[in-house]
Amino acid sequence: MPQRPKAPEQSTGRVVLGEIAGAHGVRGAVKVLSWTRPRSNIFDYPIWQLDSHEGSRTVQVKSGREQGRGLVAELEEVSDRDAALALRGATITVERAALPKTAPGEYYWIELEGLTVETLDGQKLGRITGLMETGANDVLVVKGDRERLIPYVPDEFVRSVDLAAGRMVVDWDPEF
Repeated sequence: MPQRPKAPEQSTGRVVLGEIAGAHGVRGAVKVLSWTRPRSNIFDYPIWQLDSHEGSRTVQVKSGREQGRGLVAELEEVSDRDAALALRGATITVERAALPKTAPGEYYWIELEGLTVETLDGQKLGRITGLMETGANDVLVVKGDRERLIPYVPDEFVRSVDLAAGRMVVDWDPEF
């Protein structure tokens, strides 16, 4: 999977890619939490919409860089620490259409969330409510009669994904 947007904004056609974590320095730079993989891919999108409890605003990214273990961005029209602090907690979204096309058999997490999951013999296990990154492989969080954690391992556990039908077929014992 090329990127890991945290949550879908399907009704608006926007995708959440990260969050403003706070201010960096005194000249208006912001600390950025990125949910893309690799995390610096968030800088591939030069126009962000920042959504907060105060509303939405569109900003142009002037520059972005890795800084230690984090990310720092400079945004147009954000020129001092107070303006940067005012953005803390804002989610960073981009148009869904701005994401690169995926290769066959690759999916964005946002495309998988909400799919119905069923076993090879058609037993419904529930819906994908989220995904987790574990290091070895991603894990599907499937909620139905109970919560199940299913490794996202194509051809081994994940047998097919049909986005148009909203369905994923897995080779998984329903008792797990």
